[in-house]
Amino acid sequence: MHDGSGRIVVQNLSKQFGAVNAVQNLSFTVEPGSVTGFLGPNGAGKTTTLRMLLGLVTPTSGAATINGRPHSQLGNPARVVGSVLENEGFHPSRTARNHLRVYAAAIGVPDRRADEVLGLVGLGSAADRKAGGFSLGMRQRLALATALLGDPQVLVLDEPTNGLDPEGILWLRNFLRSYAREQRRTVLVSSHLLNEVEQLIDQVVIISQGITRYYGPLDQLRKSQQSRVLVQPADPAALVKTLQENGIQQVSPTPDGRVAVAGSSVQQIGDLAAKAGIAVYGMQEDHADLERMFFQLTQGQYTGGPGYQPQPQYQGPPPPGYPPSGPQQQQQQHWGGPQR
Repeated sequence: MHDGSGRIVVQNLSKQFGAVNAVQNLSFTVEPGSVTGFLGPNGAGKTTTLRMLLGLVTPTSGAATINGRPHSQLGNPARVVGSVLENEGFHPSRTARNHLRVYAAAIGVPDRRADEVLGLVGLGSAADRKAGGFSLGMRQRLALATALLGDPQVLVLDEPTNGLDPEGILWLRNFLRSYAREQRRTVLVSSHLLNEVEQLIDQVVIISQGITRYYGPLDQLRKSQQSRVLVQPADPAALVKTLQENGIQQVSPTPDGRVAVAGSSVQQIGDLAAKAGIAVYGMQEDHADLERMFFQLTQGQYTGGPGYQPQPQYQGPPPPGYPPSGPQQQQQQHWGGPQR
């Protein structure tokens, strides 16, 4: 029926709605034992991609598979993949336990599984409460419990932290890490909460305008962005000149009167400023973070204007197991590390 790998493969996937290209030639894989973040601005094509993966939308071209098969060919898909695309599918007068028992019967798992998953998501004490009285965060937990009923190999979650308080977000992060890494499951998470996702994911797929802007390990993305030192000198122009004369070329003034320096340390900058007699009132190390990199990669979606032609940001070989792409595909889709 399927290969049992737990692997998600999206290959050359495209979807066109009339004249709108919602998704354009997307390709990425999600491996078991890892959590992958699927990031992009509103309208980037994330939800359309997830709906194609789950068999809810038919691709215009390309393929999306789980365990080597399209969702429609998984047999009993709820035993393979659990998903949360929305959390509004609850009858308001039905209790959490009864809601789950209905779904359990539909996918062929025993009633006791309802109480097991309620315990997993922290809703054990609310089992007999009606879902209509649940807060947004509780509905999010109940939706996750529904996805877990079949003990799936794969979890696909769209905005799973929406409505959770800080304690709930921490719980979810620890739960998904354990589910992926300790149980060797596959987790794909779509979110716009970039700082939160950064603490959860192992690899990241960033898209805008339906096109991949980056796909690869999160650590590789971080390493592609140099940290910098922000210096507040008495004379910015003099500091720039001094640093450049000493071989530090990645120097630029900032609008607030500071000087941004990449490729150097606080100690080196301080020593050179002191030697040149330039007073320095403060220095701050500015480390690259996922949010800043995300906006760098996706800003064209809103700043390009009507004639904007998106340019891929990253290139490299396709993931292992992919067939060679033709010249046209290679022009459209790029992979891996930063373009040098």
